Amino acid sequence: MSPASRSIVGWALALCSVLAAPAGLAQSYPARPIRMIIPWPPGGGTDVIGRIICQRLSEQLGQQVVVDNRGGASTIIGTELLAKAAPDGYTYGFQTSNLATNPSLYAKLPYDAAKDFAPVSLAVQGLYVIVVHPSVPVKSVKELIAHVKAAQGKINVALAGPGSPNHLALAQFNTMLGTQLAGIQYKGAAPAVTSLVGGETQLMFISYPTVAPHIQTGRLRLIAVTSEKRSSAAPDVPTAVEAGLPGFVVGEWYGIMAPARTNPAHIARLFEEVQKALAQADVRQKLLALGAEAVASTAAEFGAFVQAETAKWAKIIKAAGIKAE
Repeated sequence: MSPASRSIVGWALALCSVLAAPAGLAQSYPARPIRMIIPWPPGGGTDVIGRIICQRLSEQLGQQVVVDNRGGASTIIGTELLAKAAPDGYTYGFQTSNLATNPSLYAKLPYDAAKDFAPVSLAVQGLYVIVVHPSVPVKSVKELIAHVKAAQGKINVALAGPGSPNHLALAQFNTMLGTQLAGIQYKGAAPAVTSLVGGETQLMFISYPTVAPHIQTGRLRLIAVTSEKRSSAAPDVPTAVEAGLPGFVVGEWYGIMAPARTNPAHIARLFEEVQKALAQADVRQKLLALGAEAVASTAAEFGAFVQAETAKWAKIIKAAGIKAE
């Protein structure tokens, strides 16, 4: 082969390499670490749950899924960061139920919750429960309803702050029963639970892990779980729905969102890996120990779920006149 021929062959091979690169890059996604924005501070329940999933994703993908905690302003800071991130498939957000409630709690947000995100997968649902102080003479939802209606002025509900999930649960409870139970606001779940254990308040809607130790010692009485179905974390405890409160479903959920316009192929790949991670027994057990259950959903199902949650809470928040502070 002449030098000229070798030169032509070389250029042809080089050109083929360039043309083949996009396909190769698509097949090798992700080619670098992925950032997962968790819009809560380190160490809290959301952070712990998110890290369990991110650790397994890192192992499966062969690339580090780096947690980026951006807490503050009821998840608004971290969620805005996600909305403005490049839609290149290397930034995702571990979103919570605040994504559905904040549009109704705040007059103005720095993002459009309905347009700025692309759903990847619903991942986890946290277990919420109804608990009372032992001085309240009830052991079931029906007994609680009767007692509340007979002694409204004597029942105070512990709340973890304006617009918190348990505040919204109280609003739904009052709306369904036509009652006007008073909510006593505290600065966080810990002081709210302390008030309930001490008898300063008598009723609370709260995440199961937060009060599980007090239930086990008898300092609080568990009445029902507020999930749609009975939970593996408390299989013998009835749901509020089956025990006399039709439609009373309250709880925190966690799911993964991408910036809008993220490549659908990248979303599909991450969705596949998330579902694979959540199907593993050790991951499910770790989540269950935190009062959280792994759930399966398609991206479309997650998107529809968020829309339904947003509409549901918008009605309740408006009726109760709740505004975040």
